[in-house]
Amino acid sequence: MNMQDAANSADAMLDATLKAVVPEVQWAHDTTTSGSCTVTRRRAVTTIVSEQRRGSFLGLIERFWKKSGYEITGVNPHKEAPAIFARTSDGFMLSVEVAYKGQAFFDVTTPCVEKSDVAEPTTEPNGPAYPYGEIPVPNVRSDFWSGTTPAPAPSS
Repeated sequence: MNMQDAANSADAMLDATLKAVVPEVQWAHDTTTSGSCTVTRRRAVTTIVSEQRRGSFLGLIERFWKKSGYEITGVNPHKEAPAIFARTSDGFMLSVEVAYKGQAFFDVTTPCVEKSDVAEPTTEPNGPAYPYGEIPVPNVRSDFWSGTTPAPAPSS
């Protein structure tokens, strides 16, 4: 596997993770970085995920990652900056972290693979495509994710 193949795998993991979020959240590509043998793909959520719904959002991600066979390697329960960290069986490292203004950021870092050039992601964001460094703080309202009451319990 080379760095482009690994980046494609990281993109597929991000695609699947964001597709698992129902109702969907709007997201944009964030910077891609590469080291001597690794690549990190990033996405930023531009939907407002209220403090009251953040636990439900993170719980959904954690359950999806576990169902996907990923090992949860850490959970930061910090009230304002919670995060979840995971690892795949083949060494990809995933994280979702809540940062300034409640913005959620997803990262996938590849294991060390054969050096190669890495193209930009080809998946189209489900909202505006912002230039790197210009992604706004969350500014998209969701009837569900932006709600100011705790999320209702899932129906059985």
